[in-house]
Amino acid sequence: MTHKTILITGATGNLGTKLGNHLETAGGYEVRRLCLNPNNMPGVTKADLSVYDEAWAREFEGVDAVVHLAAHPSPRIDWATAQKLNLDLTFNVYDAAAKYGAGRVVFASSNWVMAGYRFSGKRLTTDLEPWPLNPYGISKLIGERAGKSLAEQRGVSFVAMRIGYIQKGENLPGPKMNQAVWGQHMWLSNRDFCQGFERAAIADGVNFAVLNHMSDNPGMPWDIDETRRVIGYDPKDGHTAEVTEEQQVRSDTLKEKYELAVQLEKLFPSGAY
Repeated sequence: MTHKTILITGATGNLGTKLGNHLETAGGYEVRRLCLNPNNMPGVTKADLSVYDEAWAREFEGVDAVVHLAAHPSPRIDWATAQKLNLDLTFNVYDAAAKYGAGRVVFASSNWVMAGYRFSGKRLTTDLEPWPLNPYGISKLIGERAGKSLAEQRGVSFVAMRIGYIQKGENLPGPKMNQAVWGQHMWLSNRDFCQGFERAAIADGVNFAVLNHMSDNPGMPWDIDETRRVIGYDPKDGHTAEVTEEQQVRSDTLKEKYELAVQLEKLFPSGAY
């Protein structure tokens, strides 16, 4: 049986709660939890990770893996919020992991790192050039690149998981999800999320990796073959997208704007003036 100590940041949020419950049910893990903990969940160390403090940093000592989920979850955040809660906070977590000898950091990155490809028709591998469109996506890309430095310069194994679309609660897929086909193609079931992050925390032989993390959804552009190969991810769920007429009209309008932006970029390339 696996015997690992795993620390979860953002432990009382949607993702942290699901993963913590999964690891405790699986057995073989000591689970440590850090969070601002607004709900006063028992067994959670209350910590403002945006401000480095040895009081919470010492929780990283003796940890096999840190699963870093703490961040502002909205893709609509402004730069000030992204700076404090997605950048400063993440750098503090990386510093604590390195200082106290954590074996690995698993970082909750995001599909928003590749949001610019929504209407491109490209196969989305993780070696494709990133294309974030907002402060949230850019902050997640910076978290990935800082993780590369963490692995190469400070000796802490690092895995970034570009998480798909995972809703609160039961997380059932369907047309109610935002972003039409694009959103449903990114669906990540609760059990596939938990299995993927567990595998990312314990898989052997990984120094640095950035991996897509979606369920096995038919027709999706996201490539999860590398995720299977590197950490042994074995998704059990998948969803065929269902799109309403209203969603299709909205999606077609957005696609026209995308194609116009591509044409403008060809006419006036960035950095050409």
